[in-house]
Amino acid sequence: MEPLLIVDAANVVGSVPDGWWRDRRGAAERLRDRLALRGAGEEIVLVVEGAARGVASVPGVRVEAAPGSGDDRIVELVAAASDAGRPCLVVTADRGLRERVRAYGAECAGPRTVRPAE
Repeated sequence: MEPLLIVDAANVVGSVPDGWWRDRRGAAERLRDRLALRGAGEEIVLVVEGAARGVASVPGVRVEAAPGSGDDRIVELVAAASDAGRPCLVVTADRGLRERVRAYGAECAGPRTVRPAE
């Protein structure tokens, strides 16, 4: 079964002080495009919220716009993957979110996994 990589867009984008706060949607789109270059072998889901809603999916990256909390949407996706027996990696530095998804068996990694310090 293809692994699922879920990326907490707000957390990853906010991990580097590069002016992302001036254009949250643009920052999420740049992250999406960087993720699309990773190649095959995993399904990639980028979870966006707030001002980044409206970012479109591209080949290789499905974008999920959280209707409320991005963390809650990530937990829902992890729970569904867990129910299906699918391996899941969540990229976030949010400790509370990490605890929530680990309860469903997900592994966690920090933002530098997908976004090296610039």
